[in-house]
Amino acid sequence: MTITQLKYCIAVAEYRNFTTAAQHVYVTQPTLSMQIQKLEQELDLKIFDRTQKPIGLTAVGEKIIQQAHLIVAESDRIQDVIQQEKGVIGGNFKLGIIPTVMSTLLPLFLQTVLKAYPKLILEIEEMPTQQIIENLEKGTLDAGIAATPLDYDHILEKPLYYEPFMVYAPTHSKLNKEKSIIADMLKNEQVLLLQDGHCFRNSALNICKIKHEVPLPFEIKSGSFETLVQLAEEGLGITLLPYLHARKLSDRQQVNLKSFKTPEPAREVSMIYHQRKLKLHIVEALHDKIRAIIRGAIVYEDIKIISPK
Repeated sequence: MTITQLKYCIAVAEYRNFTTAAQHVYVTQPTLSMQIQKLEQELDLKIFDRTQKPIGLTAVGEKIIQQAHLIVAESDRIQDVIQQEKGVIGGNFKLGIIPTVMSTLLPLFLQTVLKAYPKLILEIEEMPTQQIIENLEKGTLDAGIAATPLDYDHILEKPLYYEPFMVYAPTHSKLNKEKSIIADMLKNEQVLLLQDGHCFRNSALNICKIKHEVPLPFEIKSGSFETLVQLAEEGLGITLLPYLHARKLSDRQQVNLKSFKTPEPAREVSMIYHQRKLKLHIVEALHDKIRAIIRGAIVYEDIKIISPK
């Protein structure tokens, strides 16, 4: 049994296709298949059920893949120890970022980080919080950026910044005439929110202090703040925006933004990573660099953290 064979098995388990898995581990399909067959012969059992389309795992195969993730992660720790000892900020680093943060945060830090650490190869993917957690557990992600606190076992959180919520209230809304907003003002408003699955939606509902938003005469399934702003401007309600996204609005739209009275409701955005602490020196380097950059973009005096759960 070799680490390489286990990596091949993990790839097939993820992609459920030998050809696709081979492409992702940079070997030919015959090479990958041969190595997996050798492992199955050595173990005297079948890891994969090749009669299924797509390829499935046998019952024992499920257990083997779970253990394979742990073994591969621990083997990576050896190289990680060497890199940390040398103080090298380099190599591949896989980072997951939630959708409501990706579009505003990434442009702020990416170029600076790449210039600061030219040996670092960042692989960044947009994904929801739950997928980030699952991938951290499996070891297929090195770190994530998500709204916290999350309170997951084995997942560590390192806050990056605190981002206030803003209310977008066009002229049709009575809130447009308010200088600042308190949460109680939202209870009877038609608040346009992101679709289910977005932690920002959950935080917004928590601000409104209601379990369900005011019923709308239509159903929206959108992950776009731009869409919600446009619908609000059409007279269909108001919406809530994170501060960094609100900064991107046009001058015409900016006049419709309202801040909350202090303490302002805000979301905590953190770098999250597994307690295995693989590539911790890179996690800390990225955290410090991003935190320093964002400090000049968000100014707040008194905030109240709103849970994303």
